[in-house]
Amino acid sequence: MELLEKLCKAGGVSGFEEEVRDILIEEFKKAKCEVSVDKIGNVIAKKGRGKRRIMLAAHMDEVGLLVKHINKEGYVSFVKIGGIDDRVIVNQVVKIRSKYHLKGIVTGVVGMKPPHLQKKKDEKEPLKYEDMFIDIGAKNKKEAEKLVSIGDPITFMPSFEVMNKDMVCGKALDNRLGCYALIKIMQNLPKLDAEVYAVGTTQEEVGLKGARVAAYSINPDYSIAIDITMAGDTPHIKETESNLKLGKGPSITILEASGRGVVTHPEVKEVLVRTATKNNIPYQMDVLEGGMTDAAIIYMSREGIPSGVVSIPMRYTHGPVGVFHRRDLENAIKLVSKTIKSLC
Repeated sequence: MELLEKLCKAGGVSGFEEEVRDILIEEFKKAKCEVSVDKIGNVIAKKGRGKRRIMLAAHMDEVGLLVKHINKEGYVSFVKIGGIDDRVIVNQVVKIRSKYHLKGIVTGVVGMKPPHLQKKKDEKEPLKYEDMFIDIGAKNKKEAEKLVSIGDPITFMPSFEVMNKDMVCGKALDNRLGCYALIKIMQNLPKLDAEVYAVGTTQEEVGLKGARVAAYSINPDYSIAIDITMAGDTPHIKETESNLKLGKGPSITILEASGRGVVTHPEVKEVLVRTATKNNIPYQMDVLEGGMTDAAIIYMSREGIPSGVVSIPMRYTHGPVGVFHRRDLENAIKLVSKTIKSLC
């Protein structure tokens, strides 16, 4: 799991994916792929020759924060990048990627008014990120500006731990799991009568932007997005909201965001299900009321691209840390790899 740990601990807030991109470039080159980077920052790895084009996509970016203001006391105000629940931000240790700091990374703590000093009306009001700040240990604005600047990206504390056997937790599993899968698929891809493109996309968390650009330029015959999805096997989640369970296999998406996202092409869905059944790969079916993947924009590119989604169930999405089951990741890689052969 060393490669996955490296991916998870890298910083890659939307629009600032350089660390993740460098890892993908290195690994794709080791896998003997043709590698390029387009103008928006997507990494595109290519293998094979043939008339048919198959595109795999996994986004490199993660949700995070961005420096907005530094006050006279040296505290940092921030904005959110991507969909983050304000309640999970407070009291977190964060890392500010600063081009001015010698080490390139400044540690901070997200603070707020302590509960001991709050009034009753404060306790009743919902916690908002605008009421928080980041303490970087500076004594004033002048000292703080020597460490960070407006526009610096901020990630949650890098982490990656094996919890119990095959259960693993870490930062930015959304979607470094997909990035890891891309690398492994391209490493083991056999010689096929087709062109296979593995794309590490940018800015998925803020509008699926990189996937739009890549799909237009590649113009594939089929596409599969590899991402994470919401597991439902924790307290307070009803089975009608999500019945996905960790360790029961990757999910095959039928529909995203109640139809506002991808509606998986019947042919792609049939091939994925048939491939899983034929090869005894456990899988789960996923219908999402909220959330979208890169497939939501890929399948509308040009004259339309038949698309599907294979996801790894994960707990605690869009927060400082997530939890997944290692076998779900392994089976997602196996399912996509064998589906590629069926689409050629």
